[in-house]
Amino acid sequence: MSLDEVPNLKRYDADLKAEAAEPTLEVPQAEPTSKTQIIAIYGKGGIGKSFTLANLSHMMAEQGKRVLLIGCDPKSDTTSLLFGGKACPTIIETSTQKKLAGEEVAIGDVCFKRGGVFAMELGGPEVGRGCGGRGIIHGFELLEKLGFHDWDFDYVLLDFLGDVVCGGFGLPIARDMAQKVILVASNDLQSLYVANNVCSAVEYFRKLGGNVGVAGLVINKDDGSGEAQAFAKAVDIPVLAAIPQDDDLRKKSANYQIVGTSESHWGSLFAGLGEAVGLAPGVRPAPLTQDELLALFDSKDTGGDVVLVPATDVDMRGKKGTPKASLEVIYDDV
Repeated sequence: MSLDEVPNLKRYDADLKAEAAEPTLEVPQAEPTSKTQIIAIYGKGGIGKSFTLANLSHMMAEQGKRVLLIGCDPKSDTTSLLFGGKACPTIIETSTQKKLAGEEVAIGDVCFKRGGVFAMELGGPEVGRGCGGRGIIHGFELLEKLGFHDWDFDYVLLDFLGDVVCGGFGLPIARDMAQKVILVASNDLQSLYVANNVCSAVEYFRKLGGNVGVAGLVINKDDGSGEAQAFAKAVDIPVLAAIPQDDDLRKKSANYQIVGTSESHWGSLFAGLGEAVGLAPGVRPAPLTQDELLALFDSKDTGGDVVLVPATDVDMRGKKGTPKASLEVIYDDV
């Protein structure tokens, strides 16, 4: 049986062709007008975005704000800490099930609340069966059908994977869906590399007339080594909060315990972060080159002192590297 005879592969191929034929996203030129602050939070996978957002949103709600937290990571784990480890039904999966049953999705099917925070997960395609970024785009289309633009919140926090090379994950920046971006990183090269990529995306779309800026950096698991602070200074963005590398925080996070509350001795940290997030303007960052990023670290830790040695044709041939006679015609000197 040929590949063309496999229905799922033919359908997947058709989806890819349709996606390739879509026009390039146009960047809006007007200033955002919504009173709701829509904030996209970006960071490397596993850096602690979900931990930061669950506690930040809970504290904001305690401060009297109406907060909607939307998980936009295909792992669908943004709300797990908020809901004590329970999995939140995703919008995409619920929509698919409802559609098969001939029913419409209702708010109560996909949006849940705790501690004054409203929360939902967009979700994504099953492993090997689609593009995560396309899933994000589809998820926002479903949100619009649910009335997203008519909802009344002070803050909408969007938890995004930091891979903004993908158009779906870069959607809030590319389409001015958010007023500002917050970065979450630590004192390690990989998380700062992702943060720098997001800064590059923001700068790229600002050059095209976009309005999204970076409000600042949240340093998670801060061990005091200073690389993240140096990065923030270099790209000209503020540090909104430094969450320490602390065993108490690690244990509480692992046990799905909220610390972003006045009842916790960590409450003041997240209260300060909540105020900073609300007040910080979105600024235009100055992204670093790869060499500038490496220079923030000791070269013995990063390999920053490595010199690029060009390979030769003989190197590439290996055991077959016997020189061959040249066919070039060489003339005697006149």
